Amino acid sequence: MHKTTLLLIGGAIAAPTLGGTIATPAIAAPPGTVSITLPRLDVAEYHKPYVAVWLEPVGGGAPQTMAVWYDLKKRGNDPGTKWLADLRAWWRKGGRSMAMPADGISGATRAPGTYSIPLPANIKPGQYVLNVEAARETGGRELVTLPLTVPAKAARASGRTELGAVVLSAR
Repeated sequence: MHKTTLLLIGGAIAAPTLGGTIATPAIAAPPGTVSITLPRLDVAEYHKPYVAVWLEPVGGGAPQTMAVWYDLKKRGNDPGTKWLADLRAWWRKGGRSMAMPADGISGATRAPGTYSIPLPANIKPGQYVLNVEAARETGGRELVTLPLTVPAKAARASGRTELGAVVLSAR
Protein backbone atom coordinates (compact mmCIF):
# COMPACT_ATOMS: atom_id res chain seq x y z
CA MET A 1 0.00 0.00 0.00
CA HIS A 2 1.41 3.42 -0.98
CA LYS A 3 1.07 6.48 1.18
CA THR A 4 0.00 9.70 -0.60
CA THR A 5 0.93 13.07 0.84
CA LEU A 6 -0.99 16.21 -0.06
CA LEU A 7 0.52 19.65 0.45
CA LEU A 8 -1.43 22.93 0.64
CA ILE A 9 0.48 25.56 -1.34
CA GLY A 10 -1.04 29.03 -1.75
CA GLY A 11 -4.68 27.93 -1.88
CA ALA A 12 -3.96 24.90 -4.06
CA ILE A 13 -3.59 21.27 -3.16
CA ALA A 14 -0.36 19.76 -4.44
CA ALA A 15 0.21 16.03 -4.82
CA PRO A 16 3.74 14.71 -5.33
CA THR A 17 4.23 12.49 -8.39
CA LEU A 18 7.19 10.67 -9.90
CA GLY A 19 8.03 13.55 -12.22
CA GLY A 20 7.24 16.47 -9.92
CA THR A 21 4.16 17.98 -8.30
CA ILE A 22 0.64 18.44 -9.69
CA ALA A 23 -1.27 21.38 -8.24
CA THR A 24 -5.06 21.61 -8.32
CA PRO A 25 -7.15 24.51 -7.01
CA ALA A 26 -8.49 24.05 -3.49
CA ILE A 27 -12.25 23.90 -3.12
CA ALA A 28 -13.43 27.14 -1.54
CA ALA A 29 -15.20 26.84 1.78
CA PRO A 30 -18.70 28.33 1.92
CA PRO A 31 -18.72 31.84 3.40
CA GLY A 32 -21.43 30.91 5.88
CA THR A 33 -24.42 28.76 6.70
CA VAL A 34 -28.16 29.40 6.80
CA SER A 35 -30.11 27.51 9.48
CA ILE A 36 -33.85 27.22 8.93
CA THR A 37 -36.25 26.08 11.63
CA LEU A 38 -39.53 24.46 10.62
CA PRO A 39 -41.74 24.70 13.73
CA ARG A 40 -43.96 21.91 15.03
CA LEU A 41 -47.53 23.11 14.53
CA ASP A 42 -50.44 21.84 16.60
CA VAL A 43 -53.01 21.38 13.84
CA ALA A 44 -55.50 18.62 13.00
CA GLU A 45 -54.02 17.85 9.58
CA TYR A 46 -50.29 18.52 9.27
CA HIS A 47 -48.44 18.35 5.95
CA LYS A 48 -44.72 19.00 5.61
CA PRO A 49 -44.15 22.37 3.91
CA TYR A 50 -42.64 23.01 0.52
CA VAL A 51 -39.68 25.36 1.07
CA ALA A 52 -37.56 27.49 -1.28
CA VAL A 53 -34.37 29.32 -0.30
CA TRP A 54 -32.74 31.81 -2.66
CA LEU A 55 -30.46 34.85 -2.84
CA GLU A 56 -31.16 38.05 -4.77
CA PRO A 57 -28.57 40.77 -5.40
CA VAL A 58 -29.77 44.07 -3.88
CA GLY A 59 -28.99 46.12 -7.01
CA GLY A 60 -30.89 43.70 -9.23
CA GLY A 61 -29.72 40.68 -11.10
CA ALA A 62 -30.52 37.02 -11.41
CA PRO A 63 -31.66 35.24 -8.24
CA GLN A 64 -29.72 32.15 -7.16
CA THR A 65 -31.77 29.25 -5.79
CA MET A 66 -29.99 27.48 -2.93
CA ALA A 67 -32.62 24.86 -2.01
CA VAL A 68 -36.11 23.69 -2.94
CA TRP A 69 -37.79 21.07 -0.76
CA TYR A 70 -40.88 19.44 -2.26
CA ASP A 71 -42.59 16.06 -2.63
CA LEU A 72 -40.12 14.29 -4.92
CA LYS A 73 -41.98 10.96 -4.86
CA LYS A 74 -45.41 12.23 -5.86
CA ARG A 75 -46.13 11.20 -9.47
CA GLY A 76 -49.10 10.80 -11.80
CA ASN A 77 -51.77 13.45 -12.40
CA ASP A 78 -50.62 15.58 -9.45
CA PRO A 79 -46.82 15.37 -9.35
CA GLY A 80 -45.02 17.16 -6.53
CA THR A 81 -43.76 19.79 -8.98
CA LYS A 82 -47.36 20.87 -9.67
CA TRP A 83 -47.50 22.59 -6.28
CA LEU A 84 -44.19 24.45 -6.54
CA ALA A 85 -46.16 27.45 -7.84
CA ASP A 86 -47.56 27.79 -4.29
CA LEU A 87 -44.13 29.13 -3.38
CA ARG A 88 -45.33 32.31 -5.08
CA ALA A 89 -42.40 34.69 -4.58
CA TRP A 90 -39.79 32.09 -5.56
CA TRP A 91 -41.91 30.93 -8.50
CA ARG A 92 -42.11 34.48 -9.90
CA LYS A 93 -38.42 35.20 -9.30
CA GLY A 94 -37.25 32.25 -11.39
CA GLY A 95 -38.63 29.02 -10.03
CA ARG A 96 -40.96 28.51 -12.99
CA SER A 97 -38.00 28.34 -15.37
CA MET A 98 -36.09 25.71 -13.37
CA ALA A 99 -36.12 22.07 -14.40
CA MET A 100 -36.86 19.83 -11.42
CA PRO A 101 -35.34 17.91 -9.81
CA ALA A 102 -32.31 20.20 -9.81
CA ASP A 103 -29.05 18.52 -8.89
CA GLY A 104 -27.72 19.70 -5.54
CA ILE A 105 -30.68 22.03 -4.98
CA SER A 106 -33.91 20.05 -4.76
CA GLY A 107 -34.74 17.64 -1.99
CA ALA A 108 -37.61 16.07 -0.12
CA THR A 109 -39.88 17.99 2.25
CA ARG A 110 -38.64 18.09 5.83
CA ALA A 111 -40.28 17.31 9.17
CA PRO A 112 -40.24 19.95 11.93
CA GLY A 113 -36.68 20.69 13.03
CA THR A 114 -33.67 22.85 12.18
CA TYR A 115 -31.79 22.37 8.91
CA SER A 116 -28.57 23.96 7.63
CA ILE A 117 -27.73 25.02 4.08
CA PRO A 118 -24.28 26.37 3.13
CA LEU A 119 -24.10 29.68 1.31
CA PRO A 120 -22.77 29.21 -2.23
CA ALA A 121 -18.96 29.05 -2.19
CA ASN A 122 -18.83 31.13 -5.39
CA ILE A 123 -20.90 34.06 -4.06
CA LYS A 124 -19.25 37.38 -4.85
CA PRO A 125 -18.80 40.13 -2.24
CA GLY A 126 -21.75 42.48 -2.15
CA GLN A 127 -25.22 43.01 -0.75
CA TYR A 128 -27.98 40.43 -1.13
CA VAL A 129 -31.37 39.52 0.26
CA LEU A 130 -31.74 35.98 1.55
CA ASN A 131 -35.29 34.72 1.02
CA VAL A 132 -36.88 31.70 2.69
CA GLU A 133 -40.43 30.84 1.64
CA ALA A 134 -42.66 28.04 2.92
CA ALA A 135 -46.11 26.87 1.80
CA ARG A 136 -48.08 24.02 3.32
CA GLU A 137 -51.14 22.12 2.11
CA THR A 138 -54.17 23.04 4.25
CA GLY A 139 -51.87 25.53 5.95
CA GLY A 140 -50.47 28.91 5.23
CA ARG A 141 -47.53 30.37 3.40
CA GLU A 142 -44.82 32.63 4.67
CA LEU A 143 -41.83 34.53 3.32
CA VAL A 144 -38.93 35.58 5.56
CA THR A 145 -36.28 37.92 4.15
CA LEU A 146 -32.89 38.67 5.65
CA PRO A 147 -30.40 41.31 4.41
CA LEU A 148 -27.01 39.75 3.75
CA THR A 149 -23.64 41.37 3.09
CA VAL A 150 -20.81 39.18 1.80
CA PRO A 151 -18.36 38.66 3.46
CA ALA A 152 -21.14 37.31 5.67
CA LYS A 153 -21.87 38.56 9.16
CA ALA A 154 -24.19 36.82 11.59
CA ALA A 155 -27.85 37.78 11.21
CA ARG A 156 -31.24 36.50 12.30
CA ALA A 157 -34.91 36.78 11.33
CA SER A 158 -37.98 34.85 12.36
CA GLY A 159 -41.24 33.76 10.85
CA ARG A 160 -44.60 33.83 12.61
CA THR A 161 -46.34 30.61 11.59
CA GLU A 162 -44.88 28.37 8.87
CA LEU A 163 -41.24 29.28 9.52
CA GLY A 164 -39.33 29.64 12.78
CA ALA A 165 -35.88 31.17 13.11
CA VAL A 166 -33.75 31.83 10.03
CA VAL A 167 -30.16 32.27 11.22
CA LEU A 168 -27.13 33.23 9.15
CA SER A 169 -23.82 32.10 10.63
CA ALA A 170 -20.62 33.53 9.18
CA ARG A 171 -17.44 31.47 8.75
